[in-house]
This record gives sequence, C-alpha cells and structure tokens, in this order.
Amino acid sequence: MPTIIIVTILAALLSYALRPRPPTPQPVTLNNVGVPTIAQGTPVPVIFGDCWVSQWAVLWYGDLSTTPIKASGGKK
Repeated sequence: MPTIIIVTILAALLSYALRPRPPTPQPVTLNNVGVPTIAQGTPVPVIFGDCWVSQWAVLWYGDLSTTPIKASGGKK
C-alpha cells in the first residue's frame, strides 16, 4: 500500500517536471490592432432605419494610445 502512494507521488512529480511549457506571448502593440478601414474616396452610406448593408465601414475607432502602468498591485 505505501509503495502505491510513493509511485503516485513520483509519477506526479515527474509529469510536473516534464510538462511542455508554452512560449511567452509578445506584448500587444498598436500595430497588432486590426481595425477594418475604408479607402479614401469610398462613398459612405447614410442609413435611416433598419436595413442590411453588404459593405460596412469603420470611419473612426477610438483614441488608440498606450500608457505604462505605474501602480503596484499591492495593498495600499
């Protein structure tokens, strides 16, 4: 009975030590944000009410900027 516990603990430690480690992801930059935009000179449809538009366009998408985080995660 004690040998089963020892073998189980050894197997758990071995599987923990040999597990595959995922690569660390690269931080997201403003170049990674994929916002669909339209080309200059494309007519912009003006819609009144509910209708289906086959070609949609994003004319403006937020104020994209980055600011570093300076606060620590500890208690104040």
